[in-house]
Amino acid sequence: MGDILMERIDDFEHRRKHLKDLSEGELEKRFWDLLGQVVDPLVELARTHTTPSVERSVLLRMGFSSLEADSIVKNVIDHNLIAKGAGHVVYRIAREENLDIRTAGQRLGAGELWDKAGDIFFKAKTNSDQG
Repeated sequence: MGDILMERIDDFEHRRKHLKDLSEGELEKRFWDLLGQVVDPLVELARTHTTPSVERSVLLRMGFSSLEADSIVKNVIDHNLIAKGAGHVVYRIAREENLDIRTAGQRLGAGELWDKAGDIFFKAKTNSDQG
């Protein structure tokens, strides 16, 4: 069976016209600017959209069992904090209460510290809205 060879039309010179007079630094800046245009919407999408499955996955990677992660995520949803991220809630509680991550997550999973979590996230939003 014979291979069909296709000749590539070399249009490199034509495609690079708008770049040929740029310095190395200008090319690098253009690269990062274009990369930002591609990645920024993905970062924003990840920031604004999550699912219980994603949040459980984050908690599993933080060292919680699937049962612990499930309980924490259910509580995060019940307390309207899913948009903040379950791992973020655990981290902030640990930091604010001077607890290790595991203890903070276990207490949150047991239904404790949710008033504190609400204060951390909703108070922070109120303060930043005013300032």
